[in-house]
Amino acid sequence: MSSDLTEGKNPPGAWPIVAGQAVIGLVGLYALVGSVSLGLWSSMGPGAGFFPAVLGAFLVVLAIVWFIQERSVPQEQGAAESFDRTQIIAVVASLVVLAAALPFLGFQLSMLAFLMYHLNFRARIGWIRAIVISLCGSFGVFYLFTKVLHVSLPVASIPPLNLIGL
Repeated sequence: MSSDLTEGKNPPGAWPIVAGQAVIGLVGLYALVGSVSLGLWSSMGPGAGFFPAVLGAFLVVLAIVWFIQERSVPQEQGAAESFDRTQIIAVVASLVVLAAALPFLGFQLSMLAFLMYHLNFRARIGWIRAIVISLCGSFGVFYLFTKVLHVSLPVASIPPLNLIGL
């Protein structure tokens, strides 16, 4: 008889991971099913349910991929992943600052600062690459959503910034 406890079963620490995969998959499925009733397409372009449907489908697919990856990699007992509390605090705090800055600075400047902080200062990506990615992620996304998809994003409420189109 084999004394291996993991043979044919999930290791003891895998159940929280499976539960997380199930929750993410169910949230994605809920978003996908709920968004269909909003309408995926209209005569003017994407409907109210288009982006929630796409995001819901991505969540379902990513949960399935995560599940498959977890099953294909042999699990080592006691090899828990370490996490950096400062990274978690920095992400949550910067998201709060981003949400607070959006009404005043608008999407473009707020997202530019958010992306520069995370790319250059947290991830230590070089200045040139961080600037290019941040400009594409702020001004490029703003242009894509407002001009191409006709979806409004917050603009600056501060008069000098609003006057120059930010």
